Amino acid sequence: MIEQVLNRRNVMQAYRQVVSNKGSAGVDGMTVKELYQYLTNNRERIESELRQGKYLPQAILGVEIPKSNGKTRLLGIPTVADRLLQQAVAQVLAIKFEMEFENYSYGFRPNRNAQQAVLKAQEYINSGYQRIVDIDLKNFFDEVDHCILLQLLYRKVKCLLTLRLIRKWLRAPILINGKLVKRRKGVPQGSPLSPLLSNIMLNELDKEMEKLGLRYVRYADDFCILTKGSLRAQEAGNKIYLFLKNKLKLPINREKSGIRKPVHFTILGFGFVPTFVKGEKGKYQLVVSEKGWKSLKQKLKIITRKTTPCSFNERIQRLKEVQRGWLGYYRLANIYSKLKDLDGWLRNRLRYCIWKNWKKPERKRKNLIRLGVDHDHAYQWSRTRMGGWAVAQSPILTTTITLERLRKRGYVAMLTYYEKIAPHLNEPLYTRTVRTVV
Repeated sequence: MIEQVLNRRNVMQAYRQVVSNKGSAGVDGMTVKELYQYLTNNRERIESELRQGKYLPQAILGVEIPKSNGKTRLLGIPTVADRLLQQAVAQVLAIKFEMEFENYSYGFRPNRNAQQAVLKAQEYINSGYQRIVDIDLKNFFDEVDHCILLQLLYRKVKCLLTLRLIRKWLRAPILINGKLVKRRKGVPQGSPLSPLLSNIMLNELDKEMEKLGLRYVRYADDFCILTKGSLRAQEAGNKIYLFLKNKLKLPINREKSGIRKPVHFTILGFGFVPTFVKGEKGKYQLVVSEKGWKSLKQKLKIITRKTTPCSFNERIQRLKEVQRGWLGYYRLANIYSKLKDLDGWLRNRLRYCIWKNWKKPERKRKNLIRLGVDHDHAYQWSRTRMGGWAVAQSPILTTTITLERLRKRGYVAMLTYYEKIAPHLNEPLYTRTVRTVV
């Protein structure tokens, strides 16, 4: 298998993928821009070391990133050279394992996405499976048992050189705050190989749920089991808990796990609320979870904060990037009314930025006159003692810095963009299907 990994076409495909992913430098400081020259100078040496089993990966750079709940998550960033080799190995491994994966696993697989997982969960709920076993794996990527994972790999991969190479990557130390820390379990988040390895590990869980005849949905380490009654849910939850504990040695976060009704259940940022359509009792439509709205509002606040050092055009560009990403992900949800309120709040934030950017009273007076305000009112408002946020919501700015004028400067309302990409807004929300956004 090591020859398949080192095949020139496979390596070049891996190189293009690593470059397109960009990403930060590892412990050696090498960036993706320097990777091609490094490969040109060291290709023969690297290939020789890999064939002889002498290749030693470098340490992983540990970086803590903030989570939405205020805590942090530790990412492991391999060097770009190791990322390239991991990507090359992952491409060969994926071909061997993809056909073994179950149908209801949607994470990190070709032609599958989070929206499909959410729609499958909605389909089950609307079919009457409304007692949901929600199981949260505690720090999954940090708790993967290396021995179990390597045994699963050995079933399909008989190449000892490749298995030893993967083991070296799994055991590579991580550099945290200048100190090297040994690793004896876990798969570092941030490496190209970790998504595939997590699917290989959790495919055993999928097989167990299939064997028990359960209806489930899994996206990476996020999964749920859907049943028709509380007793069945409790029975299924207990069996899966024992399987995870005894067979895969994966701990469960008991505080976040439990049996839930659809209205108290969220999956991948989506929630469920009952529809109020006559004759459709027991049907649920998709909405954005509270965490999803909070995350969006926080991003918009940072961009439209008056102290953020950027021009108005830069703010608009950043808003469009957030808008495309967030609405592209949540386009299946019923968010029409909330977006309308959010757009009004966002426009006032932009007016506040414009008002503060005018700074001096005389400049404010002249700009108000240019916008059509008479001289007396322009003078009075330019000298007002009202706070900037109060002025932004007052008639003096809402009637001058109008929606039309903001559009001319490049502003696009989130509601307008949502209407363009949301699939079949005129259909019942619980019957929507995933459409590709071009």
